Amino acid sequence: MTATDPMPEALEARIRALSFWSDPGEIAALGGGITNVNAVVEDAGRKYVVRLGEDIPEHLVMRWNERHIAEAAAAAGVSPPLRHFEPGVMVFDHVESVALEEADLHDAQTLAEAVALVGRVHREVTKQITGPVLTFWVFHVIRTYAAFLKANGSTHAPRLDALLAQAEMLEDGVGPVQLVLGHNDLLPANILRGADRLWLVDWEYGGFNSPLFDLGGLASNAGLQEEAEIGMLAAYFGAPPDAALMRSYRAMKCASLLREATWSMVSEISSDIEFDYAAYTEENMTRYEAALADWSRG
Repeated sequence: MTATDPMPEALEARIRALSFWSDPGEIAALGGGITNVNAVVEDAGRKYVVRLGEDIPEHLVMRWNERHIAEAAAAAGVSPPLRHFEPGVMVFDHVESVALEEADLHDAQTLAEAVALVGRVHREVTKQITGPVLTFWVFHVIRTYAAFLKANGSTHAPRLDALLAQAEMLEDGVGPVQLVLGHNDLLPANILRGADRLWLVDWEYGGFNSPLFDLGGLASNAGLQEEAEIGMLAAYFGAPPDAALMRSYRAMKCASLLREATWSMVSEISSDIEFDYAAYTEENMTRYEAALADWSRG
């Protein structure tokens, strides 16, 4: 993770006021976030990453849940340790790393490492987590987004009924599922390349889900071609996918794209972070429509 620009004065003051520090030095903004504000802080010879973010009810983001899962992920060794938590603030160990980009996952070795990391999340974090934790069922999320968009006068409202009908077909197409603790936001930028390993960060959407959602999200966010997707599934499940698994997977991949598009539609209304959400909505709708057409052809 690489620091970029100085922090705005108000945010820097908030970070410096945290009780966690002994002698905070330089504070620099950390780029890449489209939900939170992130910074790198030097304190007593060590570096930390600070995440500033309140609950986001319209996105079903609850920071107590993020904290709980981040702690379990750190215990499983897939995410940097969480050192401090208070309302709206989390402080993690900084790891020297670079966030992956879409093209990085087109490299077979990098994709294999990412799939292995996702498998560790599903196997090991699932066993680490105890106590209250949210469930992330994508079709519930999509229905929640649609209700928010209709209630708040979204310009996308006229297309929502058709999208909800498609989501219902996709939910039937997914069929019965296994539940694992999922990350549920596998953008390439949430996978970090360290000196000798990959890390997975940003657990705000974490919760119990089908493993196919993380796999479909990884593939769609990286723009993987079908051959790479089949290889990904074979690596994850230990055998080439049969026709039933492929159809279920493709339905979930469509749902992951529709969720990303509707997430962006909601963010167009609700977010005050500087980001072109409208363009991001249309980018994901284009990907979704292509994936849905492919799934519909069987």
